Amino acid sequence: MRDDAGERDPVLSDTEEDFIRALVRTFTAVPRALDADLQRDAGITSSAYLTLLYLAEAPDRRLRMGELAAISGLSLSAVTRVVTLLEADGHVERQPCANDGRGLDAVLTDAGHERFLAAWPTHMASLRRHVFDRLEGLDLEHSTAVLRRIATG
Repeated sequence: MRDDAGERDPVLSDTEEDFIRALVRTFTAVPRALDADLQRDAGITSSAYLTLLYLAEAPDRRLRMGELAAISGLSLSAVTRVVTLLEADGHVERQPCANDGRGLDAVLTDAGHERFLAAWPTHMASLRRHVFDRLEGLDLEHSTAVLRRIATG
C-alpha cells in the first residue's frame, strides 16, 4: 500500500507476512535437513562438506581462509574451527598464502577430495528430496532470478 505521498506503508500485508514467515522457515528447515542427512548417511557435517566443496572447486584446490569464510557465509572463526577439524582428519592443510605469504590458505588434500566425493551422492539425494522434489511445476529460472534479486538487495 502507498500513502498519499506515494510512500509504501511499512506494515506488511497478510500475503507478505505469510511469504516472509515461509521464507524464514525454509532458511531454517532446509539446512537442518541437509545437515541431518549428511551426518547420518555420510558422517560429515554440512559445514565440513561445503568447505570441502568450495576447496574442490577452487583453483589448485586452495583458498585463503578469509575468502573461504566469505563464500561459505561463515565467520572467520567458524571457518577456522571447521578447517581445524578437517585438518585433524587429514582432509585439509593450512599453508602460507601462495600470493603474499602473510595469511593462510586452506588446501584440500587428496584424502579430503576423496571424502568430498564420497559424501557428494548423499548431498545430491538430500537436495533432491528436500528441495527439488517439492518444486515440481515451478519455473526454476524465474524463481532463481527472484532469489538473486532478494540476495543482491
